[in-house]
Parts: sequence; C-alpha cells; structure tokens
Amino acid sequence: MKYTAQDFKSNQEVRWCPGCGDHAVLASLQRALPEIAEALDMPKERFVVVSGIGCSSRLPYYMNTFGFHSIHGRATAISSGVKVANPELSVWQACGDGDALAIGGNHFIHAIRRNIDINIILFNNQIYGLTKGQYSPTSKLGQITKTSPYGTVENPFTPGSLVLGARGTFFARSLDSELALNQEIMLAAAKHDGCSVMEMLTNCVIFNDGAHMAISDRAVRADRTITLRHGEPMLFGAQKDKGLVLCDGKLKVVKIGENGVTIKDILIHDAHSEDTAIQNQLINMKYPDFPVALGVIRDVKDATYNDRVEAQLAEVKEKISNIKCMDDLLHSGATWTVE
Repeated sequence: MKYTAQDFKSNQEVRWCPGCGDHAVLASLQRALPEIAEALDMPKERFVVVSGIGCSSRLPYYMNTFGFHSIHGRATAISSGVKVANPELSVWQACGDGDALAIGGNHFIHAIRRNIDINIILFNNQIYGLTKGQYSPTSKLGQITKTSPYGTVENPFTPGSLVLGARGTFFARSLDSELALNQEIMLAAAKHDGCSVMEMLTNCVIFNDGAHMAISDRAVRADRTITLRHGEPMLFGAQKDKGLVLCDGKLKVVKIGENGVTIKDILIHDAHSEDTAIQNQLINMKYPDFPVALGVIRDVKDATYNDRVEAQLAEVKEKISNIKCMDDLLHSGATWTVE
C-alpha cells in the first residue's frame, strides 16, 4: 500500500504554541514516513513513536502510529526495550535537549554506545519549555533564564560531539524550518542499521525566541550554514562560491576565485569515514567563524545490539541442544542435592 502524509496524522489537535518549531519537525516526520514505508517495504502498523516528557514529547499523540508517552528522561530506555523485544518494528523517538541530555543522559549515551537500531529525533531549543524556561544542557554560556537570572555559568553540550564520544554511527543536524532537508535526513536515518541521532534546531517562541536566528533567518541562512551530502564538495553561500578546505589538519573557510582557490580544492564530504577527526570539526563549527553544518554528518556501518544478541542466542542454542524443556534446564549446569 502506498501511504500519504495524511495516513500518519492523528485526529488530535496539535497543542503547541503558534510558531513553535516543533510543528515543522512534526510535519517533516509525517511527510517522511510514507517514503520510508515504501523504501523499507514496511506497513504502517510497524511504526512506533516513543517520547519522554516535554513539549516535543507530545509528538506521539499527533502521529497515527503505535506510540508510547513515557516519563522524563526515559524515552531512550523505552525505545531500546521496544526495539529489542520486537526487532521488526521501526522505532522513532521524540525527545528534548533537557529530557534526553540531562535526566536522560545516561540512557541516551548507552543506546548510542550499544548501537541499538532506533531513530532519535532530538529537539534542541536550548531551553526547558514545558516547565517554563529553565536553562538546559544546551543553553549558551551566559544565557539568562528563569534559573540563571544572572547568566548560566555552565558550558553547554554539543550533541554531535556527545554522539561521536559514545562511538555513534549516525549523526545529522537540521533546522526546524528546513522541511525538505529534514525529510532527507529522516529517510537516511531509517535506512541506517543502527542508532540514528537527528538534532533538530527548534525555536521556542515563548521562552527562548530567536535562539537560532543568527543562522536560521532566510536572509542570511545560505551564508551561515552549510548543507553536507556524502560525496559532494563542501560548498556554501548564496552563490555557492564559498567552501571548506583542510589546512594543517584544520578546516578553513575559503572563497572560490580568491588566492587561486578552485572547486578542486574544496573538501569532499565523507559521511562514511570511520575516522571522526573531520566529522568532529564539522559538528563543532560555529558562526561567525564558520558556517553551521547541516545534513548527515556521520553515517557508518557497525554491528547493532540486535545483531549481536541474535548471534549470541544462536550460538548458545547450538551449544545447549540437549536442553529441550524447563526440567532439562533446571537439572543442567551446577546442581546440588539438599538433604
């Protein structure tokens, strides 16, 4: 059956604030899933959306799929359990920067380390929105919030670096308003066999309005962001006349035509490289010195948690072929007679 975006929309009223970036990410997912279902030859009944607590975590209500609204910080634990219990399911997780990276930080990094085949959409608005404006693990240093009235004194997480540090196999980043790119990323994540983390830079119009405005405003976006695609040159700018080169092992912004720079000098993006050195630099690029990297930054193959569990079970079954029932199991191994 060929699905449309409407097939993945529930009958629930979307209760996010008007202008919230979550609306665009929701629309991206609803538009992406029909293409994903076709690409993976998967019926709608095999899609599951899991969330924790927070504004973004209302997303399962708005999806016409199976869903699970869990508790704060535990979405990754629930997603992991769903996938391991039924590997045939396509598991999608919606979580916020506070939900996933603070109280849920350990679950987050260990799902990545284990390479559990789940798709994590990390809504990053750099604030706690649902609980009314406290600073989060991604809030900028010095940011004034309800819980940091004189400015936060903590350095923020860079989610992509956290993924690489946990030996992640897939990381992508996008802006909430980039619907076409979001869909492209979601399809790539679905095809990836392993833990896929998609950081969506979203805007909270109430408690952190304009958090990403320096790069998201349409008037400047082309010059302040770079959309990476595997195998393509790292070009950006409204005229596609700027690019990235490697100089003494470090990325550098250049302009084609200046100082003898040609298109042949521009780096080709390698999302499939096992070496994370350049990928980590791409993830950490910040405006105004560099354009902010969007698109699929890392996409490499590795054995998944499910692969290894299934292989281990097959090996164990082969070794204990003499056990046919529970009674055989209870009388196997080290046993004692109690008198």
